[in-house]
Amino acid sequence: MSITLIINKKKHTVDVDEDTPLLWVLRDTLNLVGTKFGCGIEQCGACTVHINGDAMRSCTLPVSLLKNAEITTIEGLSDDNSHPVQVAWKEIDVPQCGYCQSGQIMTASALVNKNNNPSNDEIKQAMKGNICRCATYKRIEEAVYVAAKLTQEKA
Repeated sequence: MSITLIINKKKHTVDVDEDTPLLWVLRDTLNLVGTKFGCGIEQCGACTVHINGDAMRSCTLPVSLLKNAEITTIEGLSDDNSHPVQVAWKEIDVPQCGYCQSGQIMTASALVNKNNNPSNDEIKQAMKGNICRCATYKRIEEAVYVAAKLTQEKA
C-alpha cells in the first residue's frame, strides 16, 4: 500500500503494509534512525515523536492512521540543534548512555512548545512515561526547566 506521510515538513511516499508501525517506516524505510526502539509496547518512550505537535509513541502506531498528519522526529526538531530543549540538554549535560534521549527530548519539547512555564509537577507528569535506564531523571527535569526558561526568552 502506498502512503504519503509528512515527516519533518517533507512529503514521503512509502510502500508498506497499512498496519506497519510508524517507527519501522521511520527507521527501516526512510533511514531516520534518531527515533529509537525500546520496548515495542508504548511503555518506555524511546520511540516518541510528535504527531500534530503532540508527543506520541511510534512503536505501535500504524502508518495508515497518519495520512495528513504532521510528523516530527528528532531529526526535524531543528535544523541546527537550536531548539531550546536541545540547548538545555547540552547546558545541563543530561545524557549518560544516551539511548532514551531522543524520546526524552521529543516529550520535553512537546511540553515546552505548549507550556513555556510548567510547574515541577507538570514537568514530572509530562516526563513520567519516558524511562531512562541510567536514571538521569533529575538532570532531565532540570533541563526541561531550563528549556522552558529559554522558550520564554524567545517569546
